[in-house]
Amino acid sequence: MFKRVMVAVVGIPALILILGFAPEMATMLLAMALCGVGAWELMRAVAGEGGEKLARLTVLVAAVFPAVMYEELVVDRTQRIYLAVLADLPLTAALALALVLLVFLSAVLDYTDDKRITFSDVTAALFAGGIFPLMMSCLLLLRLEDYGQLLVFVPLGIAFGSDTFALFGGLLCGKHKLTPVSPKKTVEGAVGGLLGGVIGLALIKLVGLWLLGLSFLTWGQVILLGLAGSAVSQIGDLSFSVIKREFGVKDYGNLLPGHGGVLDRFDSVTFVAPFVWLALRIL
Repeated sequence: MFKRVMVAVVGIPALILILGFAPEMATMLLAMALCGVGAWELMRAVAGEGGEKLARLTVLVAAVFPAVMYEELVVDRTQRIYLAVLADLPLTAALALALVLLVFLSAVLDYTDDKRITFSDVTAALFAGGIFPLMMSCLLLLRLEDYGQLLVFVPLGIAFGSDTFALFGGLLCGKHKLTPVSPKKTVEGAVGGLLGGVIGLALIKLVGLWLLGLSFLTWGQVILLGLAGSAVSQIGDLSFSVIKREFGVKDYGNLLPGHGGVLDRFDSVTFVAPFVWLALRIL
């Protein structure tokens, strides 16, 4: 627990500095690092012997993904708020298509009766190199919006608030098991997580009012988005737990002492970031 707290003490101010005060390019570089390391952790955890041949390609594409997206978004900044589908980003779409083609081409070229790249390896590479960085890059999309220095913290506030309250809610009140996927999680912890999502988003709203005089959500919307975002956050957490249990992995990595790897810490953020980006447009 001590290591977990110390990483948070150091890590949270660093995130605030990079996402809130540094130039937008710093967020891009952070997204590149998260996507590259996360892709490597996932391929190491789930890919078989054949998947090792796809790991370098997967990590490279995942790390480049935010940079390509950033380059396209800053070409005409007046249009960025209208971006809604991947088709609006032709270079990003081309990178995703190249990943699909190269992964399957590798599977074709390396196919033999004795040794091959399995479909499981292929799907792992496509998820780690394409879907995962696309979801994580929604942090960059939020940072590039008007008032992005505030909006980028919305998914983090929801996810980290949900994780924190779920942890302590489970420790203090947990009696009923939530799911065999994660034996330590409880129904009481999940309810605490819902509350934590609302509180985390409420704090972001108050910071916006205090520093920018910006009221980008009503209190009713804070409650709705906080609850829904927390539910998505917990689904993201459990989803990555499903993968770990299937492949017998305790942690995805050890980059963050007490937390594990990038995927262990940012699993919920991976799901919440695209949800928040879409939800803010609807709201």
